[in-house]
Amino acid sequence: MLSEPRSGRLAAWGNALLAGAASPDDAALAIVGDDAVHRVAGLPGEAGPVGLTLALGRLRTLGVRGWRVALPVPGHPLGLSGPPGFNARALEAEEAVVGFGAPYGLVPQVRVAGSGPGAADVHVEVEWHCLPVREAPPADVPSLGEAERELAEALREATRVLSRLDVAASGTVAEATVDAYRARAEREREALAPGYPPRAVRVLELAQRVALLISLAYENGHGGAVSASEIAARAEALRPVERVARRAQVAAYNAYVEERERG
Repeated sequence: MLSEPRSGRLAAWGNALLAGAASPDDAALAIVGDDAVHRVAGLPGEAGPVGLTLALGRLRTLGVRGWRVALPVPGHPLGLSGPPGFNARALEAEEAVVGFGAPYGLVPQVRVAGSGPGAADVHVEVEWHCLPVREAPPADVPSLGEAERELAEALREATRVLSRLDVAASGTVAEATVDAYRARAEREREALAPGYPPRAVRVLELAQRVALLISLAYENGHGGAVSASEIAARAEALRPVERVARRAQVAAYNAYVEERERG
């Protein structure tokens, strides 16, 4: 959860494009990010994969007026609305974007090419599969206000539990790591995309902070939780916090569409 999901970039910049806040070329560059190339397969009227700029323009003419994000995991179909075939593909990828205004969704398939030890020897290609979706409310997505309240409580609970269990991610080293991560994120990218409300940016940044604390807790070994019961207690405590962070991420990315629906 530390890295920005590709579905988040596509939804955010796809929405900026639809709002006229970003040009097609700028939106495509932002979506691709550090990847080598993104293509879209299965687009109506196209025999093979096409580039992002063409695909987003075509989907707009087909009626898409906004993009939502789904970040499902087993047992939690977060952001999905069906049908089962699309849900299964999205669950396998653990992410997807769902069109608003027309029944189309996109699921990424990531291919890593190159085998050299250096980062320059490896490049990532992404093929988005365009599939039919059901036009229905997405599963378990909170409002921005709900997400912000849940996140504040989740951050307090995560810190309390990790401190009690003497997990490394709850100390000053973890706080320094969080601050360094946020500073790097601010240098490297714009939060969300032009046209999003400030509250959505705030919720996304807090969700990423909570997600980082959870990742640090898992990556830094067992800390002081050396017994099986303590390890199980930590995992049990972190699971709902992680769920809250994922829900908040989706709420932030979906804020553009939610405002359009209210408008």
